[in-house]
Amino acid sequence: MAKQLLSWLAKARCGSLQNGDFLISICFPIREIQDEELRKFISRITGFLQNQDFGNETVDSLQRLFLIVSATKYGRKIDGKFLELLQTVLHLPKTPEQVQFLCAAILRETSLCNDLSVSWDNIQDTKLLSLAFSIVLAQGSKKAAVEAFGQRVVKVLEGRLPEGQNARHLLPLLSKIISFLPMSLNEDQINLLSKRMVDWLRYASVQQGVPQSSGGFFNPRARQPGPIMEVDGTATTDFFTVLSVGQYYTEDQWFNMQAFSMLRKWLLCYGSNGASSPNSDDKSEVDGSVMSMVSVTSTSSRLLPPKERLREKAFEYCQRLIEQSNRRALKKADRELQKACLIEAITIMDIICRQDSSYVYRSLSCLKNVHSRISGDLSYARVLLPIAQFFLNHSETAAVDSEAVYRHLFTRVPAQLFHSPMLAFEFIQFCRHNIRFFTEKLSIFRQNFPNLFKFLAWNSPALVADYMDLLPALLGTDTALEVFHLLLDLPCVAVALDPATCLEAYRHPDYRALFQYLLRVESAPGDPGRLTPIRQLLGSMASSPRVVQCAESVPVLLQLYFGVVAEFADGALANKLVLAILERSDQLFGIPAFKAEVYREEKTSSIHVLMPLTSSINSFLKNAL
Repeated sequence: MAKQLLSWLAKARCGSLQNGDFLISICFPIREIQDEELRKFISRITGFLQNQDFGNETVDSLQRLFLIVSATKYGRKIDGKFLELLQTVLHLPKTPEQVQFLCAAILRETSLCNDLSVSWDNIQDTKLLSLAFSIVLAQGSKKAAVEAFGQRVVKVLEGRLPEGQNARHLLPLLSKIISFLPMSLNEDQINLLSKRMVDWLRYASVQQGVPQSSGGFFNPRARQPGPIMEVDGTATTDFFTVLSVGQYYTEDQWFNMQAFSMLRKWLLCYGSNGASSPNSDDKSEVDGSVMSMVSVTSTSSRLLPPKERLREKAFEYCQRLIEQSNRRALKKADRELQKACLIEAITIMDIICRQDSSYVYRSLSCLKNVHSRISGDLSYARVLLPIAQFFLNHSETAAVDSEAVYRHLFTRVPAQLFHSPMLAFEFIQFCRHNIRFFTEKLSIFRQNFPNLFKFLAWNSPALVADYMDLLPALLGTDTALEVFHLLLDLPCVAVALDPATCLEAYRHPDYRALFQYLLRVESAPGDPGRLTPIRQLLGSMASSPRVVQCAESVPVLLQLYFGVVAEFADGALANKLVLAILERSDQLFGIPAFKAEVYREEKTSSIHVLMPLTSSINSFLKNAL
């Protein structure tokens, strides 16, 4: 086995490793390597590291060892002296970065099953400090260690770094620390870092950085750094943001980008009074205090307390991003970055407005303009979700009618972008997050349920659990019967949504109206029997993997459906459901397993739901089976 292992490494180095060899290398040597063979392999690596040989063979061996310990970490006990050697190599000044990362990765993977003591107190290198923290986190919840790391990071950020050290690694580390333990920082430290974040966000250089010198004599004719550019190629005339473009970036510009990346988390943790979890969703809207009104009208925001001033500068930063997102980017990557920054900026503005309602009025006109600009462009559909969330949270405070925003979101987006997995996930999470508001105050949500089911029909395996939460909110005496028929027709909807399969049939005058009803946007009760020709026409697609997966989700949802309907169904609705069950018994999509599961679910669930009428249902279903 050891020879096979070394042979694999040799093949990897010379580039002759084939796909089959790769699969064997993953499945065979890694999981089945014996302890004695592993010891020999580690001994070989030990020789490399003790001789400070950091060449390709050492890197390949460390990569291989990482795969071994990550695949079998709970059953492996690595020699303590070797782990100490890895830590020693990790701290050596001349250790290459790739070797450092590999040593840290192996230490992370082995930390749970080995009594590993990570020494980090004397680490001066900020990159090493970040790697050491990742190892400490892998060892489990060590509150004291995390708190100590937090204090160390703040202390470094307070002072001046030693020559040659880079503070760029510290903000991602700080972000991890506050995610794990927000209470690790005291109020003075929060205020200090809030002041620093204001400087990083607002006062970064607007000149490009210079490339690192490759040595040699100073060249006075070398090209001097030019101005930072906008995404449309023009020179910037305002402050630097993540949407500013340069060939090289200065240290403060990197801090600017990192500070924005953690701004949402920081505001959620420390934006209001006291520390809270960055994952908490505080929807409380703090009344605008005298101080918050000063933040709107004062000519000098420097008079504000640190948290208030950070809020003000964060708001200005988001407004600047919204302005930059309106520029015509020259590169596709920048266009995608514009959308991502727009989503983040609107989300941060929402958080700021929840913490200080005086910002609501400054945000509304801006976001209305954004919505008007992007609502006709489907490539910006994901941006519509944070805009809608903002209006859900604040339109009542500002006495603004947001009906048009919600109607556009629930009608056009699911109908045209059901095929986007990311959008489907985010859209349904948005619905789940606001389910109480929708059921109590927004009739469009229940009215447009046929549109929402298009996401499920196309992306069934990933969304079934989420629809288990949504389905009860869609059911009422006015929708229960139509939802029942739509659930049974869900596999048919999955076929009909595929233009490549159904486009010719959709254009046929005999079927066009039936397709339009099957793929309707809003609730529209009708005779389900009229769809029989469509079910027969599309039956040839019954074996399609997407259709089969969709069909498999229906019985689970039917079980939930009957349980919810049982809570509010009166005699009239129960009678209609019995008739619907009887009518649909021979009007199901042509998947035998699907029919059998539906019959079984209708039989077992209806016994509990429609108790007074179960005798007729049972006799019919018995004959049908």
